[in-house]
Amino acid sequence: MHRRTALGGALTALATAAAGVLVAAAVSTAPAAAAAGAAAGGTGTGYLHTSGNKIVDSTGATVRLTGINWFGMETDNKTFHGLWSSNPWRSQLDTMARLGYNTLRIPYSNDALKSGATATGINDFVNPDLIGLSPLQILDKVIDYAGSKGMRVILDRHRPTSAGQSPLWYTSTVSEATWINDWKMLAQRYAGNTTVIGADLHNEPHAEGTNPAATGACWGCGDTARDWRLAAERAGNAILGVQPNWLIFVEGVSCPSGGLSNVWDNDPSNDEDCGWWGGNLSKAGQFPVRLNVANRLVYSPHEYATSVYRQAWFDDPSYPANMPAIWDKYWGYLYKQNIAPIMMGEFGTTLQDPKDKIWLQNLMAYTGTGVNGMSFTYWSWNPNSGDTGGIANDDWTTINQPKQDILTPYLIPPTGGGGTTSPSPTGTPNTSPAPTTPPPPVTGGCTATYKQINSWAGGFQGELTVKNTGTAAVNPWSATWTWPSGVTLASGWNATVTQSGTTVTAAAPAWASSLAPGASVTVGFTANGTAATPGSVKLNGTAC
Repeated sequence: MHRRTALGGALTALATAAAGVLVAAAVSTAPAAAAAGAAAGGTGTGYLHTSGNKIVDSTGATVRLTGINWFGMETDNKTFHGLWSSNPWRSQLDTMARLGYNTLRIPYSNDALKSGATATGINDFVNPDLIGLSPLQILDKVIDYAGSKGMRVILDRHRPTSAGQSPLWYTSTVSEATWINDWKMLAQRYAGNTTVIGADLHNEPHAEGTNPAATGACWGCGDTARDWRLAAERAGNAILGVQPNWLIFVEGVSCPSGGLSNVWDNDPSNDEDCGWWGGNLSKAGQFPVRLNVANRLVYSPHEYATSVYRQAWFDDPSYPANMPAIWDKYWGYLYKQNIAPIMMGEFGTTLQDPKDKIWLQNLMAYTGTGVNGMSFTYWSWNPNSGDTGGIANDDWTTINQPKQDILTPYLIPPTGGGGTTSPSPTGTPNTSPAPTTPPPPVTGGCTATYKQINSWAGGFQGELTVKNTGTAAVNPWSATWTWPSGVTLASGWNATVTQSGTTVTAAAPAWASSLAPGASVTVGFTANGTAATPGSVKLNGTAC
């Protein structure tokens, strides 16, 4: 479900579980078959695959995905929300990585993939590098920069159209063929890019209609028009035919029958046990998803707290001791029995109800600690998720610390990514090293102008424009400036920006190494500390 909307109907989640289960009962870590190699930090090396209940990298080292959702591309904006804020998009990704989120789950709708689709809601003053780009081109840039941080990306087909979610993977206007063909296009677009590791095929398949006239997504019913398990096989195998290295993430349903029980008929014998939309994988053991490429399947349930819907189990007298058995039944058994990995694709809460804090603490403990625990992507980074809120506060800059404190012990920060990098016109990060020989001197002079774009408690954003007023090109160019003690670089763009002591260096990117006579370059940055104007600006050692 998209977390900014209500459930849209009662979920008949009538699960009961035996009391007395240990509250912090962590998942047992059944040994993975052939998980050779030491446990890996970050997100591992190369493409990922599965081994028993583990996700492993190309060397066989175990990888735990501890990520976050950044939504918006599935809405009318057709791109990430928060691009309208005063916090640049790179700076937001910097914060996610710094907090320990090593994976980004990106929801999209098929509308955003259409030719001519337009991204809206972008503050072009803060994000000038996104002006005029299509939703897919912005996605390219986010993927490339996330990869430079050592993060991985999972693409999530969240909605057929930006109008809303659907119980089935197709609608009257978006066919199954469109769904599959768009997935194949994305698989081809990012083929060879190991940042993008897989496809979450369709978000939150769920029941619709009242049994026996069910019209929603079932699991194992055999009806090709409604059986989500069979549809996941068709789409997953089509994707693997294009990109055999991707993981295929398959969510559950809500009710295995695909329809809601008639809870008003006073006959509990035919009331089906249902769960969250996308959260019920109770039939996956009996009816597993069968893929043509071995070791690519990851099951991806969703779990939520009372701020989304007050399920019956939250008011059980044994709460929260009843929860591990409920999680076991719906999806945890797949991990405990070493059938497949679990990557909990969405879970979140506003934390307004004390029960929700207990729920989140117990859910995280259930996933297990360390690299052998279950993978997850928290919902969400966005503060504008109506029934959960976000890790980011409404300013899209500061952090909801109570939520972060609960998640932090389970986060494995990304490793292997470079520092601040700048994108090329095609979105490929510039990771080339700074010149090892002194840059050529400027023939003539230079001027420097500074503009403060924004400021907030503990930081600020600025733009430094340096103009070559000399008579010859400067190639490669390098600008330096100084800041007062206590001001530190957070992120930079349009150059490879680094800091040593109080001196900041902006080195020319490979794609724009030359600064012609009369030409200027604008280096953007965010910084921590009290807002300060750059001092002692120089271009290749010449004072401006």
